[in-house]
Amino acid sequence: MSKETQQPDSKLQEVLEKYDNESRFRTFSSKPITLIVSALAIMLSLYHLYTSYFGTPVTLIHRSLHVAVVLGLIFLLYPASRKLRRDKLHWYDAVLALMAFSTTIYIMFEHTAIYMRGGMPNQWDLLFGGILVVLVLEGARRVTGWALPVLAATFLLYGLFGRQFSGIFRHRGYLWEDIVNFMYVTTEGVYGTAIGVSATYIFLFILFGAFLAKSGMGQLFNDLALAIAGQSRGGPAKVAVISSGFLGSINGAAVANVVTTGSFTIPLMKRVGYNREFAGAVEASASVGGQILPPIMGAAAFIMAEVLGVPYRDIAIAALLPALLFYLGVIVQIHLRATKDGLQGISRENLPRVMEVLKERGHLLIPLFFLIFMLFFTGKTIIYSAFLTILVTVAVAMLRQTTRLGLKDILEALENGARSVVPVAIACACVGLIVGVATLTGFGLKLANGIVLLGGESLFLTLVFTMIACIVLGMGLPSIPTYIITATMAAPALVAIGIEPLVAHLFVFYFGIFANITPPVALASFAAAGISGGDQMKTGFMSMKLSIAGFIVPYIFVYNSSLLLINTTLLEGLMVTATSIVGVVMLGTAAEGYFLTRINTLLRVVLFGGALLFMNPNILQDILGFSIVLLTIFIQWRKARREGGINQPTLNRSKEAVAEA
Repeated sequence: MSKETQQPDSKLQEVLEKYDNESRFRTFSSKPITLIVSALAIMLSLYHLYTSYFGTPVTLIHRSLHVAVVLGLIFLLYPASRKLRRDKLHWYDAVLALMAFSTTIYIMFEHTAIYMRGGMPNQWDLLFGGILVVLVLEGARRVTGWALPVLAATFLLYGLFGRQFSGIFRHRGYLWEDIVNFMYVTTEGVYGTAIGVSATYIFLFILFGAFLAKSGMGQLFNDLALAIAGQSRGGPAKVAVISSGFLGSINGAAVANVVTTGSFTIPLMKRVGYNREFAGAVEASASVGGQILPPIMGAAAFIMAEVLGVPYRDIAIAALLPALLFYLGVIVQIHLRATKDGLQGISRENLPRVMEVLKERGHLLIPLFFLIFMLFFTGKTIIYSAFLTILVTVAVAMLRQTTRLGLKDILEALENGARSVVPVAIACACVGLIVGVATLTGFGLKLANGIVLLGGESLFLTLVFTMIACIVLGMGLPSIPTYIITATMAAPALVAIGIEPLVAHLFVFYFGIFANITPPVALASFAAAGISGGDQMKTGFMSMKLSIAGFIVPYIFVYNSSLLLINTTLLEGLMVTATSIVGVVMLGTAAEGYFLTRINTLLRVVLFGGALLFMNPNILQDILGFSIVLLTIFIQWRKARREGGINQPTLNRSKEAVAEA
């Protein structure tokens, strides 16, 4: 490989490590240590595949084993500081890994006695429980950064010193022994719901994504997106939206998705004429939006189904229209920006053909269709469906030489899957500390009451305060822990004022994940800026502008749940879909300030108001909204004629864009 080829790879790795802590792992110079780490990761994947088919052991043992191996991998893979060498294992990290295993070994031998003691811990319980709490905090710090462990430590202090607080957040205070016991030997703390879903749904679907990636699914999405949208006006940006959306739905890792997909799409967008900030914002918005896109939603759909106790298909159906509206809003702005700046698409001779792509790799779509079939039509459990889908993925990949998986590929997929789970699992374990304290002290209910109190009798203000709380809670966190925290802390505030639980949970989930593109801590946008060379804050605000539909749609489905296709007839569903589409197009037009020619500020404000009218179906509002649409078309048509005709594209920078990228 030439030096010129290596330089972009090293830059991408640098960007990834800067904004994605989980990418700062060791690469050992010692082959025996490398083999030990690989064997540990592969065994963890095989264990979860085995238990998904044959069933899990006792809950406490299963979850503790999951946490222990994850912690062991963390201390073996992640150094304590960025300044330390990453090609050797320090002795104290090996000791910490062994200590992590000791916490589950103790539970394996003592779980019967633990149950018999009925919440009365002995000294050994407290010792190993204290070790676990400290290791979880340190492991989270190494992998996710300081934000999550500091938040967890703050909650632990709140649990200890709640008696010193005043007002609604005061509580009686708990001893360290009480907190450690609750966190370690119950399924309410570290081994609570968050780790429960990590040790089941999350692991299997991340493993599924690892097998898809190994078989070449990423290449399929990129090629299909290029074939479908590459030639259209602003084609490379639309390619980024399509490919990043689908990949983001499967892997649920916004920052990693920005870097992997963006390494191809962002240079392509810049070469056809998009500016740096816009190119980065497109990739960031599309990658984050994948986590709200069914069928997988980065595994959030399955966790939401578990938390709410409703069928998965209800979550997927409810989330589908808002997600499509989000992406429509992004694409509308992309198209209008390309028209305004006179940007062309990519020349057809430089693009793959749809049928050629499907012939080469189209069979890789079979596992996705199989998964949807299993989840929607068979009545099988999510875990069993995921297990079978992984087997189908391996079998389908064998159909063509270019996608065929050998034994080495399968072992690498097993290892990559386990390593990809580590950041999410340790975040879930750390979230368990937060949720545990919230449960023990009643903090979640108190926060909900506080939000309702601030909102007074205004639903809108309550939604605004909840949105702010979710964005703050979601800063710098993966989507799954973000959802679990916001579902515990913020969603009860909405449920308390009469909003349906599913609607409330989708609302908090949206704003929790949009923290990744909301300055001042917009990690996905900052990572995209690192690739594009644009200004970080400008890219962040541009990402928010592109995602404006995603910031407004949650408010709309709270006021009108028919947008989620809940308790609605077919006719009502078609009407709300049609009016919402028109509303989002108007919203994108108002945001970009262009239709046929540039739109003045007053008309943009009118368009924005008309978009909101369309998103809340009502005959009178629809009539007024259509009137605004017709008025806008007439005004812009007249203005375009006065200015000498509708702007035509004048640039064609994309002749060799694909080849260069």
